[in-house]
Amino acid sequence: MRIALAIYASLAHDKDMQTPTYPTLLPLLRAACASFLLLAASACGSAPTQDDAPPAPGNAGLLAQIQAEVGAAACDSTQQCQTIAIGAKACGGPERYLAWSSKSNDGKKLKALAQAQAEASRKQQQADGMMSTCSIVTDPGATCEAGRCVLQKSGLGGSAAM
Repeated sequence: MRIALAIYASLAHDKDMQTPTYPTLLPLLRAACASFLLLAASACGSAPTQDDAPPAPGNAGLLAQIQAEVGAAACDSTQQCQTIAIGAKACGGPERYLAWSSKSNDGKKLKALAQAQAEASRKQQQADGMMSTCSIVTDPGATCEAGRCVLQKSGLGGSAAM
């Protein structure tokens, strides 16, 4: 408001009602531009989202157990490759998916661990008042590549065995 008043005052005509005096206008315009740039630059920073946050301490142990259960995810064919939802976003849905193999794993323990980890993640988010981007993470599906189950590349789709 002060800047606007100062600019208006500098634009006011002098006692002879001639054009505004530019030597007083230029510093005010510079100050206004600097203020705008400072405001714009400070708006560029953002608070970290849930996706950027490290896993809660309790979740780290469950994630390690999940990774151990998945193991090498060895496969002979794509039919042995499955996906499982991992974690939970504050708005709902999983944080991500992992590929696993049914070649030497029936998935019962893995599914139980994933559900426990998702529930622990939801509880931690509620306790911390966390928010997320509310973006939807779709199941990419899994495929067998070089004897190992991996997530399919984006856009190829797939189905989960959960």
